[in-house]
Amino acid sequence: MKKAKLVVTRHPALVEYLREIGIVLGNAEVIAHASPEMVTGRDVVGILPHSLSCLTKTFTEVPLFVPVELRGIELTLEQVRLYAKPAVTYKVSVVK
Repeated sequence: MKKAKLVVTRHPALVEYLREIGIVLGNAEVIAHASPEMVTGRDVVGILPHSLSCLTKTFTEVPLFVPVELRGIELTLEQVRLYAKPAVTYKVSVVK
């Protein structure tokens, strides 16, 4: 798996986890919100809507299966470790 150079998330614990498992290097750019110009043609990891993921070269997510009672609450690194599933990389395209 390629090392991502752009991370899109507003969750610090997820960034820590991505570094811990080796998907993201320490010098990766981390942004809370993305625009089409920021993601087009890049290998991106994090959280994106399909309208942006289809512009990336590749998009990697770490699925988190968070219990209902913890949704909407900022997770700790320990909680991310507990609820994270293996990373999945996608190539998303628009069907015309």
